[in-house]
Amino acid sequence: MSRSGVQVADESLTAFNDLKLGKKYKFVIYTLNDAKTEIVVDETSTDSDYDAFLEKLPENECKYAVYDFEYEIGGGEGKRSKIVFFTWSPDTAPVRSKMVYASSKDSLRKALNGVAADVQGTDFSEVAYESVLDRVSKGAGSH
Repeated sequence: MSRSGVQVADESLTAFNDLKLGKKYKFVIYTLNDAKTEIVVDETSTDSDYDAFLEKLPENECKYAVYDFEYEIGGGEGKRSKIVFFTWSPDTAPVRSKMVYASSKDSLRKALNGVAADVQGTDFSEVAYESVLDRVSKGAGSH
Protein backbone atom coordinates (compact mmCIF):
# COMPACT_ATOMS: atom_id res chain seq x y z
CA MET A 1 0.00 0.00 0.00
CA SER A 2 1.27 3.47 -0.81
CA ARG A 3 1.63 6.46 1.46
CA SER A 4 -1.66 7.72 0.06
CA GLY A 5 -3.43 4.48 0.98
CA VAL A 6 -3.99 3.65 -2.68
CA GLN A 7 -3.71 -0.03 -3.60
CA VAL A 8 -2.76 -1.65 -6.90
CA ALA A 9 -5.62 -3.65 -8.41
CA ASP A 10 -4.85 -7.26 -9.41
CA GLU A 11 -5.91 -6.44 -12.98
CA SER A 12 -3.14 -3.83 -13.13
CA LEU A 13 -0.49 -6.45 -12.41
CA THR A 14 -2.10 -8.92 -14.80
CA ALA A 15 -2.05 -6.37 -17.62
CA PHE A 16 1.59 -5.57 -16.90
CA ASN A 17 2.58 -9.23 -16.98
CA ASP A 18 0.62 -9.70 -20.21
CA LEU A 19 2.69 -6.87 -21.70
CA LYS A 20 6.00 -8.04 -20.25
CA LEU A 21 5.77 -11.82 -20.58
CA GLY A 22 3.00 -12.41 -23.06
CA LYS A 23 3.75 -9.44 -25.33
CA LYS A 24 -0.03 -9.09 -25.58
CA TYR A 25 0.09 -5.31 -25.37
CA LYS A 26 2.37 -2.53 -26.52
CA PHE A 27 1.26 -0.28 -23.70
CA VAL A 28 -1.00 -0.14 -20.67
CA ILE A 29 -2.41 3.08 -19.24
CA TYR A 30 -3.39 3.17 -15.57
CA THR A 31 -5.64 5.52 -13.66
CA LEU A 32 -7.04 5.86 -10.17
CA ASN A 33 -10.56 4.58 -9.65
CA ASP A 34 -13.27 7.12 -8.85
CA ALA A 35 -12.86 6.64 -5.11
CA LYS A 36 -9.08 7.21 -5.45
CA THR A 37 -8.43 4.00 -3.53
CA GLU A 38 -7.05 1.74 -6.25
CA ILE A 39 -4.85 1.92 -9.34
CA VAL A 40 -6.76 0.27 -12.18
CA VAL A 41 -6.27 -0.34 -15.89
CA ASP A 42 -7.60 2.55 -17.93
CA GLU A 43 -6.70 1.14 -21.33
CA THR A 44 -4.50 -1.42 -23.09
CA SER A 45 -3.34 -1.29 -26.67
CA THR A 46 -1.44 -3.34 -29.22
CA ASP A 47 -0.76 -0.29 -31.42
CA SER A 48 3.00 -0.09 -31.92
CA ASP A 49 2.93 3.53 -33.11
CA TYR A 50 4.48 5.64 -30.36
CA ASP A 51 2.37 8.63 -31.38
CA ALA A 52 -0.77 6.56 -30.77
CA PHE A 53 0.46 6.10 -27.19
CA LEU A 54 1.12 9.82 -26.75
CA GLU A 55 -2.37 10.63 -28.03
CA LYS A 56 -3.79 8.64 -25.10
CA LEU A 57 -2.11 10.91 -22.54
CA PRO A 58 -4.69 13.55 -21.61
CA GLU A 59 -3.74 17.21 -21.54
CA ASN A 60 -5.25 17.97 -18.12
CA GLU A 61 -5.27 14.66 -16.30
CA CYS A 62 -2.69 12.50 -14.54
CA LYS A 63 -2.06 8.88 -15.58
CA TYR A 64 0.50 6.14 -15.19
CA ALA A 65 1.58 4.01 -18.11
CA VAL A 66 3.96 1.25 -19.10
CA TYR A 67 5.24 1.05 -22.65
CA ASP A 68 7.21 -1.73 -24.34
CA PHE A 69 9.75 0.56 -25.97
CA GLU A 70 11.62 -0.89 -28.95
CA TYR A 71 14.60 0.77 -30.52
CA GLU A 72 17.48 0.02 -32.84
CA ILE A 73 20.97 -0.43 -31.45
CA GLY A 74 23.80 1.11 -33.39
CA GLY A 75 26.40 -1.05 -35.10
CA GLY A 76 23.88 -3.44 -36.62
CA GLU A 77 23.13 -5.18 -33.34
CA GLY A 78 19.41 -5.13 -34.03
CA LYS A 79 16.48 -4.18 -31.87
CA ARG A 80 16.19 -3.98 -28.12
CA SER A 81 13.09 -3.67 -26.06
CA LYS A 82 12.78 -2.06 -22.65
CA ILE A 83 9.74 -1.51 -20.51
CA VAL A 84 9.36 2.13 -19.58
CA PHE A 85 7.21 3.36 -16.69
CA PHE A 86 5.59 6.74 -17.21
CA THR A 87 4.19 9.06 -14.58
CA TRP A 88 2.15 11.55 -16.57
CA SER A 89 1.39 14.62 -14.49
CA PRO A 90 0.78 17.58 -16.82
CA ASP A 91 1.25 21.08 -15.45
CA THR A 92 -2.40 21.78 -16.26
CA ALA A 93 -3.76 18.91 -14.12
CA PRO A 94 -5.47 19.81 -10.83
CA VAL A 95 -3.02 20.15 -7.93
CA ARG A 96 -4.89 17.60 -5.78
CA SER A 97 -4.74 15.05 -8.59
CA LYS A 98 -1.00 15.60 -9.03
CA MET A 99 -0.46 15.13 -5.29
CA VAL A 100 -2.43 11.87 -5.15
CA TYR A 101 -0.65 10.48 -8.21
CA ALA A 102 2.75 11.49 -6.84
CA SER A 103 2.13 9.83 -3.47
CA SER A 104 0.61 6.70 -5.03
CA LYS A 105 3.29 6.11 -7.65
CA ASP A 106 5.61 4.01 -5.50
CA SER A 107 3.06 1.30 -4.77
CA LEU A 108 2.48 0.71 -8.49
CA ARG A 109 6.12 1.14 -9.45
CA LYS A 110 7.30 -1.39 -6.83
CA ALA A 111 4.70 -3.91 -7.96
CA LEU A 112 5.91 -3.85 -11.56
CA ASN A 113 9.03 -6.00 -11.77
CA GLY A 114 11.06 -5.61 -14.92
CA VAL A 115 10.74 -1.92 -15.66
CA ALA A 116 13.97 -0.63 -17.21
CA ALA A 117 13.43 3.13 -17.02
CA ASP A 118 11.19 5.72 -15.43
CA VAL A 119 9.95 8.80 -17.23
CA GLN A 120 8.24 11.65 -15.43
CA GLY A 121 6.26 13.78 -17.85
CA THR A 122 4.75 17.18 -17.15
CA ASP A 123 4.53 18.15 -20.81
CA PHE A 124 4.78 16.35 -24.14
CA SER A 125 8.42 17.31 -24.76
CA GLU A 126 9.42 15.14 -21.77
CA VAL A 127 7.70 12.06 -23.17
CA ALA A 128 8.65 12.61 -26.81
CA TYR A 129 10.12 9.57 -28.56
CA GLU A 130 13.60 11.09 -28.78
CA SER A 131 13.62 11.98 -25.06
CA VAL A 132 12.62 8.45 -24.07
CA LEU A 133 15.02 6.89 -26.58
CA ASP A 134 17.82 8.98 -25.11
CA ARG A 135 16.99 7.70 -21.64
CA VAL A 136 16.63 3.99 -22.43
CA SER A 137 19.54 3.73 -24.84
CA LYS A 138 21.96 5.18 -22.27
CA GLY A 139 20.74 2.63 -19.76
CA ALA A 140 18.93 3.17 -16.50
CA GLY A 141 20.60 5.32 -13.91
CA SER A 142 22.56 7.49 -16.33
CA HIS A 143 20.53 10.61 -15.50
